[in-house]
Amino acid sequence: MKTLRYCLLALPIFFAACMKDTVKESYSFYRPVYQTKDEVKAGIKNAPSEAIINPGKIVLMGNYLFLNEVDKGIHVIDLSDMSQPKKIAFIHIPGCVDLAINGNYLYADCYTDLVTLDITDPKNVSVKQFLNGVFPHRYYGAYTADTGKVIQKWVKVDTVVKRTLTGGVSGNFEFDSGGLIFFTSYRGNPAASFSGTAATGIAGSTARFGLQQNRLYTVSHDDLKVFNVTRADAPAYVKQVDLNQGGIETIFPYRNNLFVGAQAGMYIYNTSNPDNPQPLGQFVHVRACDPVIADGDYAYVTLKGGGFCGGFNNQLDVINVKNLTSPQLVKTYSLKGPKGLSKDGSLLFICDANEGLKLFNAADASNIVPIKTIGGFEAHDVIAWQGYAIVVANDGLYLIDYQDINNVKLVSKMQVAQN
Repeated sequence: MKTLRYCLLALPIFFAACMKDTVKESYSFYRPVYQTKDEVKAGIKNAPSEAIINPGKIVLMGNYLFLNEVDKGIHVIDLSDMSQPKKIAFIHIPGCVDLAINGNYLYADCYTDLVTLDITDPKNVSVKQFLNGVFPHRYYGAYTADTGKVIQKWVKVDTVVKRTLTGGVSGNFEFDSGGLIFFTSYRGNPAASFSGTAATGIAGSTARFGLQQNRLYTVSHDDLKVFNVTRADAPAYVKQVDLNQGGIETIFPYRNNLFVGAQAGMYIYNTSNPDNPQPLGQFVHVRACDPVIADGDYAYVTLKGGGFCGGFNNQLDVINVKNLTSPQLVKTYSLKGPKGLSKDGSLLFICDANEGLKLFNAADASNIVPIKTIGGFEAHDVIAWQGYAIVVANDGLYLIDYQDINNVKLVSKMQVAQN
């Protein structure tokens, strides 16, 4: 809404002096609601299932899917019947965007802290440990956080800003509603195995948490952290490895190596000494968002350009990593806007922008052949396992049956609720 007042005179020399604009602009911002850490710890427990609103990372463990609700917690979904998935509980964890599962224990970030939960009974979880302050990058840079508290939720506040323009030059702002303003133009929520015998859960390709050799590895924008989880219920912080490349996005443990996806390339770290990952090799590419997975002698990297990812390339790079110190590009395949990916045997699954989930025959890395596209949604990440693809999309959770590759079909969907 704008109210404009103009004074128009015959002589142009006086125009700038007489023009006066009063501009009213509507903004929405989010005000944090704090709790003490003791209050947060007491509140991290099962609650009745909730609507899926802003789905994030996924981890599959046994017949259960653990689906992150960005910055709020984790949905527990029973996949015993893939045609009728059931939300059985919701675990409230403020500031949670990443997770990993180690046997009967789930690790998650609670803003700057690492929380360990006992999920022996997914309907009745309990908190086992907090490691405080291990993820300092999770503080928001727009204000000074109270390190004795954490943010339990964000409350949306609408406000109107008045400003006076004289002679085309901005005057001071007047805030009608007052309050804390730090993202004046923000319109969203702020936040910068079916067998049941697997030791660790199966994570999607966009994961920032990875488990290997009784270690939990986590990545942020510019570092890799190591936690000893030999005692699964009590992770111990070991060290931080600086990743000077920056732009780090994902981590994929494979064999005794970590494949790290970044906006400028894929980096390989050797974990022969699990407490001291060492750089081994790298494959540099144009700037783009970059999940990566590995299988056999090959790594598969999707590059998505545009937006905050930067660059203009949208493609799949297949890289020969038989010589880990010198990865070599095998072939590039053009795509629309790829994100997460997964592999099951010779089948490759790629989430490709609003074209949905694409299936490929990747038996020959130099000649990957399209098989099928399940479209009509914007896919973000996928786990392909034992004949089913679990896909996180903008509008819900899709479960796709590919047991018969000649009859790939959608078997069920969990809808995202409207805000």
